[in-house]
Amino acid sequence: QVQLVESGGGLVQPGGSLRLSCAASGRISSIYVMGWSRQAPGKQRELVATVTSGGSTNSADFVKGRFTISRDNAKNTVLLQMNSLKFEDTAVYYCNAKNVVFTSLNYWGQGTQVTVSS
Repeated sequence: QVQLVESGGGLVQPGGSLRLSCAASGRISSIYVMGWSRQAPGKQRELVATVTSGGSTNSADFVKGRFTISRDNAKNTVLLQMNSLKFEDTAVYYCNAKNVVFTSLNYWGQGTQVTVSS
């Protein structure tokens, strides 16, 4: 069983920065892809970025050049550095860990609120 705990959300002005952190309890082996998704009010959850254990990343077009995902395998953590935040980045951000071999092993954190407002 894997538990994911997010932190680092909050209120920020447009153009500002936040760094989200996700700590995983339980061993996240190399066959887990970790990532961040978000869900704004009234909208479906959407993928923001993912990172493999080898450090390969993938990001949604709407965050490229602004958000950076990284992973520390030794510490079982994944970070999301968010720069140049926009009003439309306001959402609950969820950490995710998915086993790419046993795909039913798919874990989510409880979410952390990010609000971009002036």
